[in-house]
Amino acid sequence: MNHEVKSAVRTLEILELLGAAMEPVSLKEIAVTLGYPKSSAHALTQTLVGRGYLVQEGERYVIADAIRPGFTGQSHHAALVRLAQPLMDELRRRVGETVLLGVLTARGDVRTLAKSVSDNPVRFDKDLDRTSPAHCTAMGRVLLAFSDDKAREVHLSRTPLVPCTPRTVTDRKKLNAILEQVRSTGIACSEDEHVLGSTGLAAPVFDRNARIVAALDIGAITTRFRTGKDQMIAAVRDAATNLSRRLGQV
Repeated sequence: MNHEVKSAVRTLEILELLGAAMEPVSLKEIAVTLGYPKSSAHALTQTLVGRGYLVQEGERYVIADAIRPGFTGQSHHAALVRLAQPLMDELRRRVGETVLLGVLTARGDVRTLAKSVSDNPVRFDKDLDRTSPAHCTAMGRVLLAFSDDKAREVHLSRTPLVPCTPRTVTDRKKLNAILEQVRSTGIACSEDEHVLGSTGLAAPVFDRNARIVAALDIGAITTRFRTGKDQMIAAVRDAATNLSRRLGQV
């Protein structure tokens, strides 16, 4: 591969990485995620900024509106939450458990964008300003399972599978098998793997181009999940499908 072709490939990979990201990405994150020398990543990103393909925000970069009409990290999230919140509230009323909406960050963690908290005295809740690991959460598994193959492989190869509880799956082969099952069924479950006593049940949300943009999740107390599992699976699947339709998915 000559220098020109190599540079073209790297340029496209940067655009693809930032196009899939739900928030601005730092130069270090670009270099580490794609395995580039930092100097090369800097030269390419500055070229893309100069040509108007990227916008630099401090030390981070986002895709320019000019090549992705109507999309910025913040406006995309705001529009997504506006469409999702009524469906989340209805899902909460239907199952009696907390409902979450999450996306994958550029670092491969899960960021919760919105929530509809259960009225139960004992309930699951989550701070919106904290991220969660992807490997042991239902939202993370959905987002990984339906993400680009290369991005998923890079994430799994670079991210330590840290045990959050004694039940956390930390074997990569087992995790890959779980992700394959998620792709097959369209449902991810994490029972007592992230927080003991709580279970996450998530389904993917797709845009009009059939790309995953978020995960819709029921965060339940594990004992209640075990008695209402079938109802919760049907409910979160319905809600995620309805949200995808609102985003233009046929």
